[in-house]
Amino acid sequence: MILRYLRSIWIWSISALLFLVWVPTLAIVRLFDRDPLALRTGRMLRVFGRMLIQVHLPELHLTGLGNIKAGQTYVLVANHQSFIDIPLISYVPVDMKCMARENLFRVPFAGWVLRLSKEVPIDRKDPRNAARAMLQCVRFLKGGCSILIYAEGTRSADGALLPFAEGPFQLAIRQGVPVLPVVIDGTGINLGKNAALFQPKKPLYLTVLPPVSTEGWNARQAPELRDNVRDRMAAELDRLRS
Repeated sequence: MILRYLRSIWIWSISALLFLVWVPTLAIVRLFDRDPLALRTGRMLRVFGRMLIQVHLPELHLTGLGNIKAGQTYVLVANHQSFIDIPLISYVPVDMKCMARENLFRVPFAGWVLRLSKEVPIDRKDPRNAARAMLQCVRFLKGGCSILIYAEGTRSADGALLPFAEGPFQLAIRQGVPVLPVVIDGTGINLGKNAALFQPKKPLYLTVLPPVSTEGWNARQAPELRDNVRDRMAAELDRLRS
């Protein structure tokens, strides 16, 4: 237990130090980033995310990155187990904006870097707010920037795959872009939902599955596409855990 406390203090302390350094760094990059999509700022944010992961000194397993086609725009769909998922996604080499809970944007430092990078806030309890968030996603996709959505809508407390929302798949179909499934595992074991103490170090896994084309699909088929993608991701989770 003492080692867990010491390791947790180390990780939170170094993470806080990184935030203190990177908030002004991102602010300077954003000041000179003339791109309306703030892509350069987003790339710097992902560098920051990878640094946060390295604080854990992880055993990191990245597979399927070859499934990504350079220059292709995607709706990325990922499962969600822990706050660690957010920086872990930084290893996916795609220009993207992440849809995240609106209250996260009000957290000091973390919310500031999300705003600087033009990530997408959403309050799923407010239909108007959710509609505005989806319109913002449409603008990014039309500009050639991918969108990342955690399809479960919340973190899984036990790592089991929760039901998927239909919205990401409606978005992909209507905009005619492929769905890119991203499977994450191990993050919930390292830092569970609503936990502050890190568990003894366990491997982190990130797998990019082959993209699922939306060509020929219509909006009424979004539930079928959703279930198709979820089944693929569930099978990959089972494979990782076996």
